[in-house]
Amino acid sequence: MTFRYHRSYIGGLQAVILDWAGTTVDFGSFAPTAVFVRLFERHGVTITPTHARSGMGLMKKDHLRAILQQPAVRTAWQTAHGAPPTDADVDRLYADFEPLQIDVVADYAQPIPGLLDTVAFIRSRGWKIGTTTGYTRPMMEALAQAARTAGYVPDAILTPSDVPAGRPYPWMCYRLAIDLQIYPMAAMVKVGDTVPDIEEGLNAGMWTVGVALTGNMVGLSEAELARLSAEEVAALRREVSARFFAAGAHYVIDSIADLPKVLEQIDARVRNGESP
Repeated sequence: MTFRYHRSYIGGLQAVILDWAGTTVDFGSFAPTAVFVRLFERHGVTITPTHARSGMGLMKKDHLRAILQQPAVRTAWQTAHGAPPTDADVDRLYADFEPLQIDVVADYAQPIPGLLDTVAFIRSRGWKIGTTTGYTRPMMEALAQAARTAGYVPDAILTPSDVPAGRPYPWMCYRLAIDLQIYPMAAMVKVGDTVPDIEEGLNAGMWTVGVALTGNMVGLSEAELARLSAEEVAALRREVSARFFAAGAHYVIDSIADLPKVLEQIDARVRNGESP
């Protein structure tokens, strides 16, 4: 006789892994965008904030490559420099980018409304809080210090500098599982405002939650979003949600303030034996 055995984890959630810009701090994810625009200006190329947002969520050198791959940016670069952008150009841009980002990142550490209440909810359930990011370790140290002053202190912080590769690879999430001493991966939830956030979580075998309105995909400040009509906000929500679900997200929320109710739903599903 032939048998197949299957076991299901039913212990509930143990940890929540949060992104930074656009998810927990920096409403609209403006810190990277502003620096990329300024960086390209220094190199004789004008790009728009929309160009700068292409590749958001990736490790910053990969983000630079994504910007340069856009036809309009490649054409502008070739016009300014007489040749298409090369890997050597990426290296030069990145060398200039990091100090620029470190200089300004702490100015964008304001918690997104609802963050501290959500953190309190997570703590009340006994769950750990880890974070991943597209920022390097030096950038992250500056941001984390400013966020700490505002009252946000995760249990663990990982950056692409700490692992072989950043998003969409799962290495940061795996390292967080080790650092937080959490297993299985189905006991963890990844939350972020970009498709690479979702891909990172899925590749790690985690539950995933996309953040629609406060992050990079909408790219509006809190005041700008508040000026939109209900119909305009609903249209943005539909558009961004569709992109997240197409990427495989299990849930999509408007902002970090909405996360507790989704975490309760995921926790119930895990305790019922479901996996991502």
